[in-house]
Amino acid sequence: MAEHYFTPSPGTDDRRLPLRVRLAGRELDLVSSASVFSGRGLDKATAVLLDRLDEITLPPPDGRILDLGCGWGPIALTAALEHPDAEVWAVDVSERARELTAENARRAGVAVRVCAPDEVPDEIAFDAIWSNPPIRIGKPALHALLLQWMARLAPTGTAALVVGKNLGADPLARWLGEQLPEREVSKRASAKGFRVLEVGPAT
Repeated sequence: MAEHYFTPSPGTDDRRLPLRVRLAGRELDLVSSASVFSGRGLDKATAVLLDRLDEITLPPPDGRILDLGCGWGPIALTAALEHPDAEVWAVDVSERARELTAENARRAGVAVRVCAPDEVPDEIAFDAIWSNPPIRIGKPALHALLLQWMARLAPTGTAALVVGKNLGADPLARWLGEQLPEREVSKRASAKGFRVLEVGPAT
């Protein structure tokens, strides 16, 4: 069976790759691996999300932010750099991705709580969830994943998801709106073939 970036314990070569990237206005020397999503650099979708954080609803300065599907950690690192008083969490099913995010947080000098999805305590609610969700796991698995984590939003919390237009951003927005009638789902930005969708606070 072919391995994917969402394989929990990949057995493929784990050679670390040097990664120099600019996040939150800072040049960072990080590490990555070919076995994680976009292991050789910042992918276009995540770059669109990070470039447009000023167009979404931001959490309180000391809020709790979740990077869902952290990969090597660009969203979590950006959250921690731009919101130094926030409590930043990063989750990923891939053990290798979690190792890389933890290492990169150390390299960036920021605090990020890195864990597997089932290690997040049940009582934890998030003020913001930021994600480039794993569209390619298939619609049923994606829908289950999103509903699971949207339920972890605080009543005043919001989620920002970046999704390719050609990968179903508009149908996903409609579906989220149907599934979460207590929250407004809107398109907050659009660039380079991607949309940034926002799940708003509960009403």
